[in-house]
Amino acid sequence: MDKYKNYEDLKQHETEGEDYVVIFRENNSPIAVIAPHGGGIEPGTFEISDWMAGGIHSFYAFKGIKKKGNAVLHITSNRFDEPQGVRIAKNADVVVSIHGYHKNDDIVYMGGKNQDLKLKIMHMLNKAGFHAEISTKPGLRGQHPENICNLCRTGEGVQLEISRGLRDRMFENLDRRSWRKKTVLFFKFVDTLREALR
Repeated sequence: MDKYKNYEDLKQHETEGEDYVVIFRENNSPIAVIAPHGGGIEPGTFEISDWMAGGIHSFYAFKGIKKKGNAVLHITSNRFDEPQGVRIAKNADVVVSIHGYHKNDDIVYMGGKNQDLKLKIMHMLNKAGFHAEISTKPGLRGQHPENICNLCRTGEGVQLEISRGLRDRMFENLDRRSWRKKTVLFFKFVDTLREALR
């Protein structure tokens, strides 16, 4: 269970710039790539989203920067309502949100209401040697209309839940708080996702 029910609740107890930061770039693209649980909340999701968006797509991240205990900053996607994130999502035709799934297996669970893009990304990841599948797990399906990935203009986004095991292989030390060295696998993964968004 989340400690805070929404951003307003979180803001009463946590300090921006000290406990968390909000980072965004807006580009002239119909796609926005979002990491609502970046930094220490779901490690590696900020970097994956940032590189995936590059200088092409709009980008947003809510990033936990506490020395420890960043998990308290997690606001579930159906209730994630930080104003800049909501604005960027609503200004896009399609949102792709990047999340971290806690299990140590090597998998990407695909969710969201955009069936075509979801299947395209899944097929391209599998073709590139990753293991991606449509999620049937409650909480990882991304079907709720209020989910940040579905707040886009079409009402149909994509949610990727990347397992801890796979994220561990994308960085030399995922638990390192500041600069995490990316591995060859990180670039292969991000390049595959960028290609899928073309």
